[in-house]
Amino acid sequence: MRKENSIRLNRDVYRDKVYACWLGKNIGGTMGTPYEGTHDYLDVKGFVTKENVALPNDDLDLQLVWLYAVEKIGSRAINAMSLGEFWLGFLPANWNEYGIGKINMRRGLLPPLAGDYENVWQDSNGAWIRTEVWASLAPASPDIAAKYAIEDAKVDHGAGEGTYAAAFVAAMQSAAFVVPDLRKCIEIGLAAIPENCRMADSIRLTLECYDKGMSPLDTRNAIQRRNQDVGDGWFQAPSNVAYAILGLLYGGGDFKKTMICAINCGDDTDCTAATVGATLGILGGTSAIPKDWKKHIGDDIVTISIDRHDSSACRKLPNTCTELTDRVVRQAPHVLFDNEADVCLTDGETALPDNLSEKLLAGGKIRQSLLNLRKNSMHFDFSVLSADVVLESAPEIRPNGSVDIELTLTANTHTFGHNPYAVGFRWWLPEGFRVEGERMSMTLHRKDGVRHLCGYNGKRTTRFTISAGEQISATNRCVLEIVAEGRCTPMYIPVTLLG
Repeated sequence: MRKENSIRLNRDVYRDKVYACWLGKNIGGTMGTPYEGTHDYLDVKGFVTKENVALPNDDLDLQLVWLYAVEKIGSRAINAMSLGEFWLGFLPANWNEYGIGKINMRRGLLPPLAGDYENVWQDSNGAWIRTEVWASLAPASPDIAAKYAIEDAKVDHGAGEGTYAAAFVAAMQSAAFVVPDLRKCIEIGLAAIPENCRMADSIRLTLECYDKGMSPLDTRNAIQRRNQDVGDGWFQAPSNVAYAILGLLYGGGDFKKTMICAINCGDDTDCTAATVGATLGILGGTSAIPKDWKKHIGDDIVTISIDRHDSSACRKLPNTCTELTDRVVRQAPHVLFDNEADVCLTDGETALPDNLSEKLLAGGKIRQSLLNLRKNSMHFDFSVLSADVVLESAPEIRPNGSVDIELTLTANTHTFGHNPYAVGFRWWLPEGFRVEGERMSMTLHRKDGVRHLCGYNGKRTTRFTISAGEQISATNRCVLEIVAEGRCTPMYIPVTLLG
């Protein structure tokens, strides 16, 4: 028997929306690409590209690799660090934040440190343009879609606005599978990100301008003025996501009008148009896609940032929107199950709970995860506990210098058991390095009624100072070993410090 507050989504309806998502993505990317980087307000009429030819777009490319990652290692293993390895293995593109993230990972920095360190493009567009795979794998589950989008974005954006943008778009698109009201979808997206971030401010400004009856041009100019201090260039996330929302609002649900309205704003036009097309595809399914525009780009996926000849894996990535859709649909039930989503794909009729909006607005946990995301931090999940490591400064060390590190351990309720247990620490350091700590062991308590007696709230924090000798290397890898008394699995946390 179906639970009263569960979501049942007809499988055929879901598949149609996923296919429309990728068609819309391809249409927008193809139409917007010729204008990419134009900072002026435009007057677009339609396609200027060859008929029956889809242009290559990295917005879609990266998502093919993410789908492959889910297929190979399973959704439970998807996090910033595992996605970082897929970056290094399958994506030769080195543009802007892509390149910074990869350089930092090759130097030994783990995400999100790789996205934080010396990265002037943390607030740019590279992450929110690749959210559709997460939204499609987790339909009607904005918190789950946003969770994966955040892990994805941390690789090359760290704790920047680019990560907030990815969480917003993923949550909005996931909600669109069951919520036909665009404004409600935007509200659900905003619930996933901090209220005071630049990304949220830009979205709220766009909504305010629209509600005041301002023209699309005046709204676009207001967005530009608000964010003129964000970075240097035409590919910053706060403005460009706002342009996509502008198009969706002023387009009034009309696919062609919406697409052209977004492109007319200029800047990163292939990204804004592709996201608009994908979102409208999810909202309306294939019936929302104009037949003449669908015919113009066909079904093929043309890649630019994947070397399809480099490995058998890349050669096996989807070549068409149809194939991509089929493979996403096969994985979605596993992703929903792995994340304990209260969503079921069914051959029966779609059935939605009366409290659907409240259910999907429950993004507080995701918003809190972003509020807790700190620069120069790393998160590790082990079977017994979770560990959060924060470097008090950049991951650098000089001869005879030192770095302060904060370590917070949180008990995992699903494997903890009933009794508190002791955990011990041991550092493995390069020659000449030494470490000092507040404590080299602690007692960790389960997160239940005991926490109120011990005062630890299921977690405890300690600090260490790592000091170098006179000789250091370009890459200095320190490893913290954590052993829980009575448990068989040692846990290892690498902390790389650059010389």
